Amino acid sequence: MHNIISEKFKDLRSQSTNYKSKFISAKPFPYIEIDNFFDEKFLNNVLDSFPKMSENKHNFNRNNKAEVKFATNLPENIPDNINKFIEYLNSYFFLNFLKDLTGIKEKLIPDPYLEGAGLHEIKTGGFLKIHSDFNLHPELKLNRRLNLLIYLNKDWKQEWGGHLELWDRDMKSCKVKIPPLFNKMVIFNTTDFSFHGHPEPLNCPNNVTRKSIALYYYTNGRPSNEINFENGNMDRPTLFQKRPGTSDDFLKTGEIVKRAEYKKIFGKFYIKKKVKY
Repeated sequence: MHNIISEKFKDLRSQSTNYKSKFISAKPFPYIEIDNFFDEKFLNNVLDSFPKMSENKHNFNRNNKAEVKFATNLPENIPDNINKFIEYLNSYFFLNFLKDLTGIKEKLIPDPYLEGAGLHEIKTGGFLKIHSDFNLHPELKLNRRLNLLIYLNKDWKQEWGGHLELWDRDMKSCKVKIPPLFNKMVIFNTTDFSFHGHPEPLNCPNNVTRKSIALYYYTNGRPSNEINFENGNMDRPTLFQKRPGTSDDFLKTGEIVKRAEYKKIFGKFYIKKKVKY
């Protein structure tokens, strides 16, 4: 698997040292974006084999008032070369790179179930509202600590939108917008205060989609400063946010939507809980 990482970044230990201070000091919360981290030929093969989920809505569609996208985390739906890529991103070597880069003291643990992770695709009109992610793995009961996103979009135009937005912890303003360009890797801390998303409907042509691979990493326990104790729940689901000056009142109290139940709990906060049909 030596050809996964580009020549410039192959020495993972030195790269984690080079980027650590930038990651830790980043605002509005610790994050880093790195361009051309992966070997271009390898990532071209990943893009070429990326499944056309948007053409098979029955199996992959996630369409509700908080998100409109296509996704899969099932290995049988993911091509072999992408499964092997995911295995590498969950390997001992890459986990150590992430641990050194982020300064996380606890041992990082990958998620073999890809809960909420895997392959994501968004068509024109799609979006994902601003949120902080669920903080405890539903099966493993481990603390979610890191998000890793890899974008696969060539020749992406600014006017199409689709930028990843990072918001301040008071939800007063967007502080960072990251374009979803091919071979861009974004890593950021997952806490009660790491508000992010792609809230504006995508404006790309009908024959273009926004493609990405998402991986999440966990630890057994987390620092108390990453927890919003006002939520009153150490095991909480995804918490969506209302942006000021927008019409993000996208859910009614107790409304049930496909794949999840959303409930307004107070003010501008919403929670998401899985439901069975």
